[in-house]
Amino acid sequence: MPADQPRPLCFVLMPFGSRADATGLIIDFDGLYRDLIAPAIRTAGLEPLRAEQGSSGDVIDKPLFERLLLCDFAVADVTTANASVFYVLGVRHATRPHTTVVLCAEGRLPFDVAPLHALCYRLDAGGKLAESEVERKLVARIEAAREADIPLFQLIDGSVSPDVAHAKTDIFREGVHYSESIKQRLEVARGQGADAVAAVEKDLGAIADWEAGVLVDLLLSYRSVKAWERMIALSEKMPLPLRNTVMVQEQLGFALNRAGRGQEAERVLLQVLDKHGASSETYSLLGRVYKDRWEAALHDGPPALAAALLEKAVGMYLRGFETDWRDAYPGVNAVTLMELGQPPDPRREEVLPVVRYAVERKIASGKPDYWDYATRLELAVLAKDRSRVEAALPKALGAIREKWEAETTARNLRLIREARAARGEDPMPVDWIEQIERELLGAAK
Repeated sequence: MPADQPRPLCFVLMPFGSRADATGLIIDFDGLYRDLIAPAIRTAGLEPLRAEQGSSGDVIDKPLFERLLLCDFAVADVTTANASVFYVLGVRHATRPHTTVVLCAEGRLPFDVAPLHALCYRLDAGGKLAESEVERKLVARIEAAREADIPLFQLIDGSVSPDVAHAKTDIFREGVHYSESIKQRLEVARGQGADAVAAVEKDLGAIADWEAGVLVDLLLSYRSVKAWERMIALSEKMPLPLRNTVMVQEQLGFALNRAGRGQEAERVLLQVLDKHGASSETYSLLGRVYKDRWEAALHDGPPALAAALLEKAVGMYLRGFETDWRDAYPGVNAVTLMELGQPPDPRREEVLPVVRYAVERKIASGKPDYWDYATRLELAVLAKDRSRVEAALPKALGAIREKWEAETTARNLRLIREARAARGEDPMPVDWIEQIERELLGAAK
């Protein structure tokens, strides 16, 4: 693992201090954490994150549940057979069973622990660890959990779900349950601008006390008002389990790139791919990083560099589309960039019908969003099909949610227009594209 790449988190759920077990033996749990659990977790390449003191016995502690579900891995010591601990452990097992390791002292549970695949350790008469071999076994269990990681939630780690990746942030915002009053305040603030959103953040108080839903909605609210630096600052203040999720890391990469910090964005997104594997959304965001570099090189750099960056951007978008054929967003970006080559990339003629089919199926599903209608519009412009454009434009304009969305589509159309003008193509279609750009930008004001 690269030195600058954060280690996956391993949440540790266990008692603090010294506690008596059912036999009356006083067990030094802090010593077990210090001498056994934390070293084993680090040896396995993870970073331990212990539950806050006083929280492990409270089953209604929402921050505890968020850490339990958002951390990549978990180790739970159930020696005291506390009912609350078993409750929260059950929640973890129901959602991420393959990434959870259970520990207990020998003979301390009121039932057979074999179904839990628990790792037992021996204690001496003073309540301290009585064997050294158990650390090696714990390391092996944690490493095996890493190999068997079969995640469930799109929020947690970008696994394939019925929803395409580029839509997951909006789906999360709509589906998450938290204070309705805060949700409404953020909705109003988004209409007033970045300072209004920042005022909501300030009024909420200590960030450690917030629910994950509040933090994500606040992050996306800053995105809505194009407050890129505030997005970056908020992501850096988030609790580690939430900060390390695919969704937040992708949004961090998005914000870094929009803030002109492309190299940092590239590093963050490459780390997401390295840790979690292929994702249409991550590849799309990385494609945008290279697309921006290409446009800068096109005006200020040598032609060979611009050509190389264009090909790199096309490659990222194509990988994204091939990762999930249902996600037309990376597909249309790949086709558009192919159109911008001098001469255009002939592969666009093969890819464009596939992208069109993907977006039409998504629209037919009854759950289209702005990007679906914008993709339909962009494909019609690429095909020089004026009737399709005239049918698609009102739908796209009516589905705009955030200003930067329409600006992104207008930018793509501008790039198509400029590339065709440079090739000396018919000026009428070029002027016609410019009119569409003006309508998109006007709707984004």
